[in-house]
Amino acid sequence: MALENKLGITDPAALAREEERLSKVRALELFEKGLLDSFEVGTLRGLAQIHKYLFDDIYPFAGQLRTVNIAKGNFRFAPVMYLSAALDSIDHMPQSTFDEIIEKYVEMNVAHPFREGNGRSTRLWLDAILKKELHQVVDWSRVDKEDYLLAMERSPVKDVEIKVLIKAALTEEIHDREVYMKGIDASYHYEGYNVYKTADMASELESGQDMRISM
Repeated sequence: MALENKLGITDPAALAREEERLSKVRALELFEKGLLDSFEVGTLRGLAQIHKYLFDDIYPFAGQLRTVNIAKGNFRFAPVMYLSAALDSIDHMPQSTFDEIIEKYVEMNVAHPFREGNGRSTRLWLDAILKKELHQVVDWSRVDKEDYLLAMERSPVKDVEIKVLIKAALTEEIHDREVYMKGIDASYHYEGYNVYKTADMASELESGQDMRISM
């Protein structure tokens, strides 16, 4: 079944396509409008701001903490009854060095605070921390999908792999639009979204079309 959504879509495949299209437009707007620089950096509130902006056109729960337990494969994310305490602890984790930032990112991934869209939101959140603290971001187009997924799966026990992967993909091109757009496409690819390219969304935004209306 499709998740409850504002679009009235009941087919999961159709919802996935619209979710990808609409949220990629919003992801591009985050960059174009400089909104990522205006949100809180490294806090749950900042992450919720990102999540709400990305998914507010689609889901009524955008930016809100989940109220159900969720799992991916054999991995269960933080139970709802412990979620608030876990998120409060993450908010107070340091983020001044590369290792600290990735460790904070790993813990936020384990928490998985939202019903849907956690990975895509949290990777933008990670980049915002790296940008503020280290003046670098991840060029996600250089991070292989399978390597990334395996490293993230193992990261709660051993975070060396994900640190090596991300460190090798760091770039100082923190204001580069193409790096950002390719990164969004890679981030969505990790989650199985491959129908639309962010560059195509940019062309349509520039032409003045209202992307919030289904084509």
